Amino acid sequence: MTRAPHRMAAIEGASGASAQALLADAAVRWRNSGIRVVGLIAEEHSLPDRTCAAGFLRDIVSGARHSIYLAEPPRDTSCHLDASGAEKAAAALIGQIAACDLVVLSKFGKLEASGGGLVPAFTAAQAAGKPVLTAVSSLHCAAWRAFAPGAVALPPAAGALDDWWVSH
Repeated sequence: MTRAPHRMAAIEGASGASAQALLADAAVRWRNSGIRVVGLIAEEHSLPDRTCAAGFLRDIVSGARHSIYLAEPPRDTSCHLDASGAEKAAAALIGQIAACDLVVLSKFGKLEASGGGLVPAFTAAQAAGKPVLTAVSSLHCAAWRAFAPGAVALPPAAGALDDWWVSH
């Protein structure tokens, strides 16, 4: 599938919590200015003694929280990430995309690199011609670039997000 590079952008290399804060702040700012922003922001579970911070995906419009956290990780990993929770959150979001100006998706990570997670929301936004803003860690940059060749890489700064939105 060909994706328009100027319609997709990612904050690259920022830590999970700081990238999510940038995305959340931008979404609030833009919504307050009248831009119809929809999407999902990741929130950590804040449980002690866990190697995996997966917690929730919060819907920007409704505030609904979708759990993406498994109480017990699968035997072959210490990661508590619940792939089905991410897929359910993406499915719940898809109906909002047609009427929006911009889609903000928490990240392109391990699940998306393997074709799961929020990929249906990325694909629905692209099919609807909607711009997408996301985050990607350095671990998944190669998979992101393969998924969205030519997408804009943004530094982790509010001004860079605003500049991209104005110029996209």
